Amino acid sequence: MNGTNKKKIVNDPVHGFISISHPLIFDLIEHPYFQRLRNIKQLGLSYLVYPGAVHSRFQHCIGAMHLLDLAIETLRSKGLDISDNEAEAAAVAILLHDIGHGPFSHALEHVIANDISHEHLSRCFLYQLNKEFDGKLSLAIEIFEDKYPRHFLHQLISGQLDMDRMDYLKRDSFYTGVSEGIIGTERIIKMLNVVDDTLVVEAKGIYSIEKFLIARRLMYWQVYLHKTVVAAEQVLIKLLERAKELVLQGHDIYCNEPLLFLLNSKLTKADFFPNPQMPEAPLPLQHFAYIDDNDVMVAAKQWIHHGDKTLSQLANMIVNRRLPSVELNSTGFDSQRLSRLMAEFRKQYIDLADFSDYFVFTDTISINAYKPGEEAIQILYNNGKLVDIAIASDMLNAKALSDETKKFFLCYPKQLRGI
Repeated sequence: MNGTNKKKIVNDPVHGFISISHPLIFDLIEHPYFQRLRNIKQLGLSYLVYPGAVHSRFQHCIGAMHLLDLAIETLRSKGLDISDNEAEAAAVAILLHDIGHGPFSHALEHVIANDISHEHLSRCFLYQLNKEFDGKLSLAIEIFEDKYPRHFLHQLISGQLDMDRMDYLKRDSFYTGVSEGIIGTERIIKMLNVVDDTLVVEAKGIYSIEKFLIARRLMYWQVYLHKTVVAAEQVLIKLLERAKELVLQGHDIYCNEPLLFLLNSKLTKADFFPNPQMPEAPLPLQHFAYIDDNDVMVAAKQWIHHGDKTLSQLANMIVNRRLPSVELNSTGFDSQRLSRLMAEFRKQYIDLADFSDYFVFTDTISINAYKPGEEAIQILYNNGKLVDIAIASDMLNAKALSDETKKFFLCYPKQLRGI
């Protein structure tokens, strides 16, 4: 390994040539924990709606690291003193910010690991890798957890104008073909500055920020929360929930050992966190590190033939794209209509009558495109004055962007349309 040339160049379809400038970054990319992200789709089941959306978390993390390198370069050019150690640590933090994602990204993080978020799992992987790399990730962890005195470095990784969002909006737009998500990342990065340890945007970049916020809102409703994508993710979640129920009840189901372990366990956050006195990762984290999208889909193909009708039907819906009808509205759905749909489902699907809530259900989705306040995007004018983008913009409707937009969805089999 010591003889390996670690100064590599990656040819990325979104950003062009990306340089891997730190040897530590190269070694982290080579680690099995990170290589696993090649088989985790960035947009989960969105490919069922947008066939091109099959790009991976691996690509996104490399892209976000590249944008962070550009941001550090820009800030240095404006006189900000950022050491090589800080630059490397920030690059490590953004590279590993999504390493805790499970199969199909957000779709399954609350099923496999018992409502444990990918952010917590990312922390667990960071601490484990820090042990394996003899403490070389300590500064990156401080920045990741916002415990390092220079807060703006954390903002580059996790904030309203972070390099994570900069990459995923542009990348997801590219792969889905949804042009509304295209943003001027290079211009925004060139307009970045730091005032009082806070990331700000110079006034010349205000129009690029406006477009960034609008693009984010449009991408959420057009891609991330597209009603068919929402329906598919709900079916996949319910498939795993049913598999978990069966395993905990003692039934045999086909899947690989790591997935079976997670389905058959009632784990807590503490179960995943590395023990400083133990060199090896905790068993739950080891198993989590071995599963990706492929394991879930292989299992789902087998579950189509399982004796449990509910598991079989849900698996068939995912594997063969037999998705339910889905309706959206802003006010909620009439409880009487939901009761009628449930009653008709039980009548038409006698074998599944006791499990109707797996197939007829309602819930909510919501977004905040922008959150004004303490972590607001501040516009820096030539006279040194800082103004919140929601106030500085003469084009954005600040209230519309900052208010939470909530929509209700209703899912049911297509055969029940019109009821």
